[in-house]
Amino acid sequence: MIGRLRGLLVDKQAPEILLECAGVGYEVTLPMTSFYHLPQLGQEAIIYTHFAVREDAQQLYGFANQTERKLFRLLIKVNGVGPKLALAILSNMSANQFVHCVNLDDVTTIVKIPGVGKKTAERLLIEMRDKLKDWGLDIDTPVTDAISLDMVDGEVAITTVTTAKEDAITALVSLGYKAAQADKAVTAVYQQEMSSEELIRDALKSML
Repeated sequence: MIGRLRGLLVDKQAPEILLECAGVGYEVTLPMTSFYHLPQLGQEAIIYTHFAVREDAQQLYGFANQTERKLFRLLIKVNGVGPKLALAILSNMSANQFVHCVNLDDVTTIVKIPGVGKKTAERLLIEMRDKLKDWGLDIDTPVTDAISLDMVDGEVAITTVTTAKEDAITALVSLGYKAAQADKAVTAVYQQEMSSEELIRDALKSML
């Protein structure tokens, strides 16, 4: 089991990254809440991982901290929730925000996540309520957004606005949103010189 990786961030194309550790490049998929915390390319990054093995594929999922990974592992134990849907949930809200929804039986917010219908949302709230009873998060604590986004420089700064928008739309589609919905959300929040990470973050917030 690969539980933690420490290495150089070679490439990042939301929601995936390439992390080089001791000469080996690991392809890892992250929820956007963890993606926002990544350092600049070429810098060292530490991520906690979950290694998923299926008959047809092996996949590494990465998280900025053990809390996000713990929630991911609880989510994929819920009937009908696989890694892709768990990733979409954690891309739309932090672990703290999700626990808020569970404690408040907030079906309305949960169903806005792509791939989550009303029945799935209700099942999530019921099953996760017991799993999260000892979670220890204070639901009265204000929820803050992760906004430690990278400043681009050098070669990265040459990225065009069109590429940033296309990257953001592609990332949202990979998280389960329809192409038209992703395009509309990204276009609505677009401002000049925004990075793809900022576009993704703001687009996701606008759809919740």
